Amino acid sequence: MPARTRVKIPAVVVCAIALSVARPVAQPASQPSDVSRVVAAILGDTPLVRDLRELADTIGGRPTGSEANLRSVEWSLGKLKEAGVSARREAFTMPAKWLERSASATISGAGVSFSPRVAAMPFSGGTPAAGVSASLVDAGAGTDADFARLGAMARGAFLLVETHELRNVDDLFKEYVEAGAIEARAEAAGAAGIVYQGSRPTNTLYRHNVSVGPANTRPMIVMERDAAQRALRLLRSGVALTITERLDIDAGGPYESYNVIAEIRGATRPDEVVVMGAHLDSWDMGTGTLDNGANVAMMIDIARQLSRLGIKPVRTIRFALWNGEEQGIYGSLGYTRTHAAELDRHVMAGSVDIGCGRITGFFTGGRAEIVPAVDRALEAVAGLGPFTHVNVPIVGTDNLDFMLEGVANIVANQEPALYGPNYHARSDEFDKCDTGQLRLNEAIVAAAVLGIANGEVTWRRQTPAEFDTLVKTTDLEQQMRTLMSLWNEWQGGARGRRR
Repeated sequence: MPARTRVKIPAVVVCAIALSVARPVAQPASQPSDVSRVVAAILGDTPLVRDLRELADTIGGRPTGSEANLRSVEWSLGKLKEAGVSARREAFTMPAKWLERSASATISGAGVSFSPRVAAMPFSGGTPAAGVSASLVDAGAGTDADFARLGAMARGAFLLVETHELRNVDDLFKEYVEAGAIEARAEAAGAAGIVYQGSRPTNTLYRHNVSVGPANTRPMIVMERDAAQRALRLLRSGVALTITERLDIDAGGPYESYNVIAEIRGATRPDEVVVMGAHLDSWDMGTGTLDNGANVAMMIDIARQLSRLGIKPVRTIRFALWNGEEQGIYGSLGYTRTHAAELDRHVMAGSVDIGCGRITGFFTGGRAEIVPAVDRALEAVAGLGPFTHVNVPIVGTDNLDFMLEGVANIVANQEPALYGPNYHARSDEFDKCDTGQLRLNEAIVAAAVLGIANGEVTWRRQTPAEFDTLVKTTDLEQQMRTLMSLWNEWQGGARGRRR
């Protein structure tokens, strides 16, 4: 796809947006000028794009547990401290280590042998150095009917699952939902493992977590699309095939990782906290620009501009760069454990995690009472709208554990842009980010976080009973079951508030 280029924001647009700032409810008279000042600064020449290029091109992909990830922690701390922002590492425990060292496969049959490119799925089991061989069988789309057709043939075999080509974010969400069900059927059938036909065009490889996370023991891989289609044609023409998989996995037990927490201390209500974050970790096939380096650079730059301008919000703002997100949303879980005694005083927790597409509003977590506050905050950047909020809970990023703990939470809703086809993929590189739009998104997020930090709060932390009602009246259970490990952890009491 063509590279996205940096878009210069015309000065007239900067002025128009700055002049559109509206006075928040119950604010000191100085606060509107603070919002306009930070928005104007962000729409000027800041290090945002230079930081993103450095994170993506110099450090690259940074899965939690890797040396690159540790470098990214130190890099982030350096950027924040250089900007005069108070920042620290906060340790948390990752439950299991998983990194791919290498992955390869060979398919053979009567008169045929070829070696397609493959990628291990996160939390795939490994194999001996010589590999593991088994029959490769056509599992169709992996539906109940497909497993009924296979019957006993599925036991001990690698199941080749056909996929539709992914074109957008809706396809991506559908892929996640279907994968969880397919993997449950494969386990029940006693399959040796699953081979997913790659869903991305041009044979691009990518990673998706196995739905049960570290509990999985089977080899699980994604195969480049064209090679998987070749194998399916052979199988459907009656050729029996065997696949040998060689997966060298660096796996282990619990270990320590780190979030980066930057803080702009509140002037009059410092014990009340607004958290806004993005996840620092990424998968390692590309450089993790869209998911989620772009928004890490955004958080650093908002903190930088607030510090540079000497802006003192009413409440404390914490900018969080989470780790462990891709492997089970463990960094933000760790934060809620470390700061458990403070959560009653957490006013809001926000997350930005859908690449560089235009922010169109926020998911507001099924909490109707917070929507007016978000609207008031965004009046400051009305010229970048319109904004439409979606008042439903959402699972899959670092708002999750705040929601499970009853803390009001928002997630930026964004146009998909190039996000879906490049998600967790080799193609997630710097050139896929529209950096002009990223800068406009930064202005939106800055207005939202500063507006909420300074604004009137009419809501409180939900009780466990109120959260249970949210589960019963929305599709939260279905969302958490898509990544079965999340559902199991919540049901087992490892996540969320119980009293």
